Amino acid sequence: MAFSNFYCIDTDGFWAMSPPQLGFGPEPAASPLLFPTETPAASSPEAQAGHAAAAGCADERRLRRRISNRESARRSRARKQRRLDELRASAAALGRRRRELAARAQAARGRLALARLANAGLRAEAAALSRRLAAASRALALGRLYHAAAAAAAGGSGSGACSLGFVDIEPTIASLIA
Repeated sequence: MAFSNFYCIDTDGFWAMSPPQLGFGPEPAASPLLFPTETPAASSPEAQAGHAAAAGCADERRLRRRISNRESARRSRARKQRRLDELRASAAALGRRRRELAARAQAARGRLALARLANAGLRAEAAALSRRLAAASRALALGRLYHAAAAAAAGGSGSGACSLGFVDIEPTIASLIA
């Protein structure tokens, strides 16, 4: 407890109207020399009434201030609780969003792996087709050479040129080597 001007403030912030009891010495009311309760000039009934009215107004102001402070504290606690609830809701929403994005990222990584596998398969297939095309081109060129040689042997033309009928030998041989 804290003491102030013969008023006692308890732990809840209430003002008590009794003088403090310190636990030693005489009671304050029993010793007017130590704790005067009235001044010599204030012994008239009008002065006592004015003093009582002033004390009543002060008590009323303190009571209003105490009530106002309690209401302010209540509003502050309510604001704090609302903010805490908002933050919790926001944290929950962000957690849901994070899980959703993580699932989407995992699905995208899976699709990427499948696309890479498909791409590797397509590249292998393209390389195989390219080899088959090159082999077919060589076989076709070789077939043309054989056909031209057979036609030249059957026709008996001995011109000695590097041409066998409709097939030019040098580019055909060059394509077979490449």
